[in-house]
Amino acid sequence: MTIQHTTGLTGPSPTTTVSVKPLALKAPHRGADLHVRVTAPTTGTGLPVVLFAHGFGSHLDAYAPLVDHWASGGFVVIQATHLDSKRFALPADDPRRPRMWHYRVQDMRRVLDELATLEGAVPGLPGRMDHSRVVAAGHSFGGQTAGLLVGLRVTDPETGTAEDLSDTRVMASIQLATAGRGGDELTPFAREHLPWLRDQDFSHITAPGLVVAGDKDDLPLTTRGPAWTTDPYTLSRGRKSLLTVHGGEHFLGGISGYESTETTDEDPARVALVQQVTLAYLRHVTGIDDTDWNNARTVLAGSHPLGHLATK
Repeated sequence: MTIQHTTGLTGPSPTTTVSVKPLALKAPHRGADLHVRVTAPTTGTGLPVVLFAHGFGSHLDAYAPLVDHWASGGFVVIQATHLDSKRFALPADDPRRPRMWHYRVQDMRRVLDELATLEGAVPGLPGRMDHSRVVAAGHSFGGQTAGLLVGLRVTDPETGTAEDLSDTRVMASIQLATAGRGGDELTPFAREHLPWLRDQDFSHITAPGLVVAGDKDDLPLTTRGPAWTTDPYTLSRGRKSLLTVHGGEHFLGGISGYESTETTDEDPARVALVQQVTLAYLRHVTGIDDTDWNNARTVLAGSHPLGHLATK
């Protein structure tokens, strides 16, 4: 059954979900176990996987508006708490800090290595996951993490090299409010405190991807303004789509959590737009059904009060 939303977009009828946390994976290289949360539909088989990376300082309990929506739409969503989380509160002189971005990719690879273990830890889930259909998604810093898994090259500020950290187990990506290229477009603050943004090369990304950007996302990290967060779309190759959220700031209306205090542009309609377009894209890119995605492309191709969807 398909339901029609007030945005003019269509989507599947939601199903009930189950969420299990924390599931601890041994990860001695990072100095702490990797804590993981799995949220899944209670029905269905051959369920694709969304590997979600949180924004800087966040954790596995965040982003419920997206996680709940995707899971209720037929996806197993896996979240981890990365070392930059406030829950770790690493001291400023912790030697792991300069390589936060790299540890994140290792965390995601660890999750991919242990998909069978995680599946077995969720009651009723064993035998229902499709390990061959994995999409990496992330918000802000997490968007870079998702990008690295599909070919983004980041010059390591310590070694000066740009290693290929892509993983063939990831078929596509969703990057939400994510950093653009570095260089002279970075502010002094970003160059000093976020050195992993100094040199990002999107040209090696060929996997399908959806980029979501707010046209009011004026971050203090760049001199270019909101257009900076569209770079993952404009500078990468392959089949790409860009959802521009009208009036959207960094949290795109409130995707980081229900009633989250960090949201500066709280708007349930914006959140609904992001929920529906991202779910439609997930269903499209994993081969479930193109109907909702084709409808979104039609509805958002012209003048729409909430956003615009472009493809290349």
